Amino acid sequence: MSGDTTRSTRTGMWRRALSRLTSSQDDLEAAELQDDVLEAGYDPIHGCADREQVQLRGTIKTVTLRPRAGTPALEAELYDGSGKVALVWLGRRRIAGIEPGRNVIVRGRIAVHDDRRIMYNPRYELRPLGE
Repeated sequence: MSGDTTRSTRTGMWRRALSRLTSSQDDLEAAELQDDVLEAGYDPIHGCADREQVQLRGTIKTVTLRPRAGTPALEAELYDGSGKVALVWLGRRRIAGIEPGRNVIVRGRIAVHDDRRIMYNPRYELRPLGE
């Protein structure tokens, strides 16, 4: 029995090592982000359902100004390794600290429109740079 367990453990180690060598840098970063999100107890974006109250943690990938019905709206794309959600602050042109590469925690209600997750006017917490 212990020989089978040792062989299984070695096989698993080799598979993980081979996976790390053959995975792209983006895949490795996504896996690391997902691990951080789950360890810290936040909701993974890919599992969020329409109208669900969630708390998310991730990295801002893009920030754009997109007017909606003539009103300014700041839109940021948040990525946590499992998926993306559009964060939209209505009536805002800019928010200090909301910039690409910044880690944030957001709280709010998810909306799903055309298979795209959106969170309007989320509460947010900027994480220290380099975290």
